[in-house]
Amino acid sequence: MSDPGNYAGSADRSLGQLFASATAEMSALVHDEIALAKAEVREDVKRGVIGSVAFIVTGVLILFAIPVLSFAAAYGIHNLGLGLAWSFLIVGGAFILLGILLALFGLAKFKKVKPPEKSIASAKQTAAVLQGVKPHPRPGAPVGAIGRAQGSTLADKAIENVPVQDKAASVARSST
Repeated sequence: MSDPGNYAGSADRSLGQLFASATAEMSALVHDEIALAKAEVREDVKRGVIGSVAFIVTGVLILFAIPVLSFAAAYGIHNLGLGLAWSFLIVGGAFILLGILLALFGLAKFKKVKPPEKSIASAKQTAAVLQGVKPHPRPGAPVGAIGRAQGSTLADKAIENVPVQDKAASVARSST
């Protein structure tokens, strides 16, 4: 057990000691909470990786099973009395038909994809509002005069001597 004089309620400790003790305990609490969160996230990531590996192994096993089942279906049809070539042709045709149906299903889903109309309308509305906004004039000295005289630095002199150009015009000239 700890010394009873170390408790925050002890009468013989100064306010500074109590504050230092509370700060240290709060810091320790925050560090412990962060460590707990890291441990929980680590466990969740571990479970997620194990689940992903299980799904990948399942997919590989199913991929290996498809040819075996295809041969089994073809030989099963052959045992019903059809020729072996016709049996394999039927199984191959079934796979092609299934592929075409899945492609049509996917195409129908792609055709239903639309642009985010609400987001576009909101962005246009925001742009329209921002076009009408003008900066508030600031009372007092001009922007360059605060704290130093205008033209006192090399950067100010360079800015004063640079001619203003239309950026769209310069881009159009450079692209032609």
